[in-house]
Amino acid sequence: MKLKPLTINDKVVKFPIIQGGMGIRISLNKLTSACMNSGIIATISAAQPGFLNKNFRKDPIGENKKELKKEINKARANSKDGILGVNLMHAGTNFPDYASFLAKQDIDFIVSGAGLPLDLPEYLEGSNVKGAFIISSGRAAKILLRSWDRRYQYMPAFIVCEGPLAGGHLGFSKEQMASGDYDSLEKIVIDTKEVVQDYEKKYNVKIPIIAGGGIHDGHDMAKMIKVGADGVQIATRFIATYECDVSESYKQMIIDSKKEDIVTVASPAGLPGRAVRNFLTKSLEKHNLELHYCVDCLKTCKKKDIPYCITEQLGNSTSGDKNGLIFTGAKAYLIKKMDYIDNIVTEIIRDCKKDLKLNGGLI
Repeated sequence: MKLKPLTINDKVVKFPIIQGGMGIRISLNKLTSACMNSGIIATISAAQPGFLNKNFRKDPIGENKKELKKEINKARANSKDGILGVNLMHAGTNFPDYASFLAKQDIDFIVSGAGLPLDLPEYLEGSNVKGAFIISSGRAAKILLRSWDRRYQYMPAFIVCEGPLAGGHLGFSKEQMASGDYDSLEKIVIDTKEVVQDYEKKYNVKIPIIAGGGIHDGHDMAKMIKVGADGVQIATRFIATYECDVSESYKQMIIDSKKEDIVTVASPAGLPGRAVRNFLTKSLEKHNLELHYCVDCLKTCKKKDIPYCITEQLGNSTSGDKNGLIFTGAKAYLIKKMDYIDNIVTEIIRDCKKDLKLNGGLI
């Protein structure tokens, strides 16, 4: 069994870990800079980074682009050779506009989920930025690979398999989450590995398969490597860190959470989401929340009879409001203290290598 470095966009990263993109305003330049400098791949979230700007409600697209460019440039200045990407939800309004804009920035990849980004390669033509996608089943991977092959003769830089223990929006229905009728992360990885084989042969490329959702430590990582994953995506574990861009109150809510505090909530996106139980989640058990404004953030939001505005509630919480929406992964309750990114990465790799019975370096 080997633990190999990852190669993305012709760059090699020391440890096969991708820091997952978290929004609103959770994974920006401070977190991503620390991750790149710790030897892992970093991801900025494109979800409303301009939320705090004065002109955001009048011009959300303009303010978001302005902040994205600023955050990307700051992160790149701190790590010129690191692997940096942006997570762009396909369910977001104006996806083509954002994708075309990001294709011109100093990043290595755009990774897209929250729907099937069948059209992502269209906006990357002539760009050095590579495309990747997030899926929750081997079937979804098959659909996307077939579409990208036929329409664009284009293969993803990597594929993230996201399982049922992920934070934020989940790729499973409310009924599936309630009944437990969904594939495990291990099965999603195995199925996706099988699906990519023909395309790897056809294009003579390696398509790394990344396991995400509920990856908390090196033991979780080793399990995924053993079933065939080339690396893992970790997000929630990096929230309660000194380098994370989110508010201190958000970090403390993660640290203070207990297992019973991790719940699923309805989302205006039409999917269940995982969050920390607080005033908002308790209120939603009784009634919908009043909407104060709309910036038309989601294609899938009906804007009428929705439980709450996701931009308002996520933006409020990550800016310091304890009563906002605290999106998180299923294992957030295991986080008991603030820490540094470098310490966490070192611990994860150490424990993963022990489980894989690796005594030397990465190979």
